[in-house]
Amino acid sequence: MANPYPTLTDTPALTPLLLRGALLSPFKRPRSDADFPRTRLVLTGVRVDLARLAAYERVCGFATGDDALPLTYPHVLGFPLAMRLMSGRAFPLPLLGLVHTSVEITRHTAAPATGEYELTVYVDELAPHRRGTEATVTTEMRAGGGGAVVWESRSTYLARHHRADPPAPELPEAQAPLPTVAEWRLGEDVGRRYGAASGDRNPIHLYPFTARLFGFPRAIAHGMWTAARCLAAHGTPERTLVRVQFRAPVLLPGVVEYAAEGDRFQLRSGERIHVDGVVRPLTP
Repeated sequence: MANPYPTLTDTPALTPLLLRGALLSPFKRPRSDADFPRTRLVLTGVRVDLARLAAYERVCGFATGDDALPLTYPHVLGFPLAMRLMSGRAFPLPLLGLVHTSVEITRHTAAPATGEYELTVYVDELAPHRRGTEATVTTEMRAGGGGAVVWESRSTYLARHHRADPPAPELPEAQAPLPTVAEWRLGEDVGRRYGAASGDRNPIHLYPFTARLFGFPRAIAHGMWTAARCLAAHGTPERTLVRVQFRAPVLLPGVVEYAAEGDRFQLRSGERIHVDGVVRPLTP
């Protein structure tokens, strides 16, 4: 059966998408009942640039040279497609100020770094949030020319705005603090290094002066870098389900504590929790 969705032959460049999204942002008025694009973008014949993968592994703390892709790397492969959807006219939330609030990743089987893949990305839903409207973006990765999904994720992105209707119920608070395992001193160049490896050069992550344009006193670490760094330290089963909540930005440079116990992990500064996550084996 022919694929009814747009099929791309090359990965979209991120910088033009960021610029397009920035230019369109002032003209968008977010609301949770807005229509959103039902398009599914499909990218076939995806192969991993091994040099960029090695740079990603270094900056995130994963072991280099492993045959299998790090758990979080397919997010990097699919992110340009997500940006193409979220920077378009049909997407109702402004790209500027959009906050990545959570990610759920399911790895059904290990994905070799030398394999060929097919990526599908789509906006799954818009939902009211106590602080505005949240969009859920789903990414699926299949081996070869299609077939079974080997990896998938659901990311939520929040557009903050005033809500006239009653607010949604409060999200559950982070659980009790975990015992500290390590202290990490983060250089001011972490955002630039991760941006070079991942392609995500959002200005809030690069330099103090570009971050100040968006209300941050200094550059902040990418949410997906904090998740990847924690997961590299924690370790994950081959078949796994991971849920991560991004609760507060990490300012660069800075000192953070990595804490873990059992299947849970956190990244925090003192009593302030930046990242709260859980890693569980995937049941058959």
